[in-house]
Amino acid sequence: MRLNCFIDADIMNQLPEDINMLFSFVNMKLRDEYAGDLDELCSALDVEREWLVARLATGGFEFSEQQKRFW
Repeated sequence: MRLNCFIDADIMNQLPEDINMLFSFVNMKLRDEYAGDLDELCSALDVEREWLVARLATGGFEFSEQQKRFW
């Protein structure tokens, strides 16, 4: 699966490449700035929700709608 087909190269350079750092970064943003709204976060980062969910899934993480975070 080509994950980078959903994301602009400039945005990719702003996101952590390491899967654990990305996990931490995304959850921090969800908690501190976006009240758990994954769609709003993706819009602000200009990334496709499907890409972000798929990318984090490569590290074994999934999004919990109930907890509004990846785990």
